[in-house]
Amino acid sequence: MHKKLDDYLEEISHYLTDADEREEILSELRSHVLERAEQDGGDDEAVGRAIASLGRPRQVAEKYLDDRPIIAPALRRYLFRYTSLLFAIHMVFIGLAVAIGRSYIVFPFLFVPRLGIIDAVMYLPMALLADFGLVALILYFVTRSRRDVRLPWPKLALDLDRANPRTVGSMVANLLGGGIMLAIAWLLFQFTRTHGAIFLLRIRPGDFQPLLRPDPGHLLSWIVITLLLAGALEHFIKAFARSPLVRCTITAAGDGFTLLLIAAALSVLGPDMFTADVPARLHIWLYKSLVWILLVTALIVAVDLVANLVRLGRRRLSR
Repeated sequence: MHKKLDDYLEEISHYLTDADEREEILSELRSHVLERAEQDGGDDEAVGRAIASLGRPRQVAEKYLDDRPIIAPALRRYLFRYTSLLFAIHMVFIGLAVAIGRSYIVFPFLFVPRLGIIDAVMYLPMALLADFGLVALILYFVTRSRRDVRLPWPKLALDLDRANPRTVGSMVANLLGGGIMLAIAWLLFQFTRTHGAIFLLRIRPGDFQPLLRPDPGHLLSWIVITLLLAGALEHFIKAFARSPLVRCTITAAGDGFTLLLIAAALSVLGPDMFTADVPARLHIWLYKSLVWILLVTALIVAVDLVANLVRLGRRRLSR
């Protein structure tokens, strides 16, 4: 009947989310436009003027959606807290995929492909978007249900606002810890320059033989030195950082970097990495021991990373 009016109402309908109310709103708008156009002559030009007086379709739809948010305001903190928690757990699984060198599925929602270290870094933004979208979708349905749903409120760490301020004691401890780690890294660096690696067997005073083959031994030596240098840098920064937010960010970054280096170390481990001078019966035992030490260390670091990412999510994403 009035194509211009039909097109206008159809565009408005694209912005209306509630199917039950959509037809009622469109019917109300149609009646309003036709009534106003009838008072102005009733022709197509009058309909056009009545439509123009209402405003753009999106603006009209927003007037009806002001009190119908996609996610209820009371649930917005849940959105960012759950996203940060889920993303932290997702990061742990990504690190595991790098470490074991294969893809796997965590039923029912998580698929992690086989990733290298660079691939994992590039994969993280997509993981964050997927986690955010999953949490937002769940909270959207909770909002649409209009029920009093009590969601759990995970507490893995103190809020940054409640974190203890920097003290002289903590500053001295961080400086001392950073200095010790830097000194050990320097000694290992000099030892590596002299002997080619830090994983050696001492046959007699002054006589060392390599425990590992050259390639894995050299790489693992530099991984250990890099871990010590990164730890020293983290301690020095935390010693002089006044803001709990900065200290938490540095700790989370250090945890993530540590997990990447552990994954790199796990990727080069193998029963055949030992030299022929090592007794064969010790090959498997040493290999399994190293793997378990790295996995336990990675688990401890991952737990700390999850806690720090959740703390950062509470403070930064919710703003």
